Amino acid sequence: MNSQSSRSAWSFALHGGAGAISKGAITDEQENAYRDALKSTASLAAAFLANGGSALGAVEMAVRAMEDDILFNAGRGAVFTADGRNDLDAAIMDGATLAAGAVAGVRHTRHPISLARAVMERSEQVMLIGEGAESFARLQKIEEVDSGYFFTERRWKSLKRLLAKMSWPEPPRPLYLRPEPRDHLVHDEGKYGTVGAVALDHNGHVAAATSTGGITGKQFGRVGDSPIIGAGCYASDRTCAVSCTGGGEYFIRMVMAHSIAMRFRYREEPLQNVTDGLVRHELTAIGGRGGVIAIAPDGQVACSFNTEGMYRARVAENSPLIVGLFGGDM
Repeated sequence: MNSQSSRSAWSFALHGGAGAISKGAITDEQENAYRDALKSTASLAAAFLANGGSALGAVEMAVRAMEDDILFNAGRGAVFTADGRNDLDAAIMDGATLAAGAVAGVRHTRHPISLARAVMERSEQVMLIGEGAESFARLQKIEEVDSGYFFTERRWKSLKRLLAKMSWPEPPRPLYLRPEPRDHLVHDEGKYGTVGAVALDHNGHVAAATSTGGITGKQFGRVGDSPIIGAGCYASDRTCAVSCTGGGEYFIRMVMAHSIAMRFRYREEPLQNVTDGLVRHELTAIGGRGGVIAIAPDGQVACSFNTEGMYRARVAENSPLIVGLFGGDM
């Protein structure tokens, strides 16, 4: 890794899910909507970093924006569990201190990523779950919403199709009052819908954040890799920051985010080579699907996936903003 100067050039990358994302899988209108959303979020984070903002603040800001956008499976617009609920998971990590916070199975927190940061900064724990996490949220005055806030018609229809296919009982439809004019633009089928961001700030610090609604029809309180520090999210100034999206069980088994960081640290290979080796080869070899984004203190940025596509964007102080959806975009 290269030595750091007193002032680093900032860099930023984000993802919005990986999977069956190809020209034949989404409409032109959907493609434009996702490109605009990714560009808008990356631009927001870029302006923050350019003005001296921290890597930690940038990744939280970006993920909050995607948690509010129904196009992504995180926060508002999250997929439904088999019992008709939205269970939300998130994690955040500060590369400067190795401080981390995570939440799993929250149902009323508007921005799970901000609750994860509150766990990191205002508690002695790393992970809180379910009702306990939301009790903590209330004590910290983290914004809460009615569960109907997360509802979108297209995600509900995806659940109904899955339940019919599996011959599982259909739960009562949640109360839903608000029209969603962009609902038809949501791309759900054949996609792992997690969002995440990684950043490098002017002080040479990196950070990572990941947030998700999980998988459609999940049962038994299933938790994937997203809130697991070292699996779906990891950051260290000594190595790199990583955020993952994909089949969570495989990413947990590979401890994917930490494995990327350690291989990058000890093998002294380019960050892109490291992510490609773990995602395109080792993840594929065990049957896993998905992708990662990563950023290092020396300014290297990497993006790797073994699916048809991945919603993603990157921008740096010395590089223009680039948005990618399909395999050959960037």
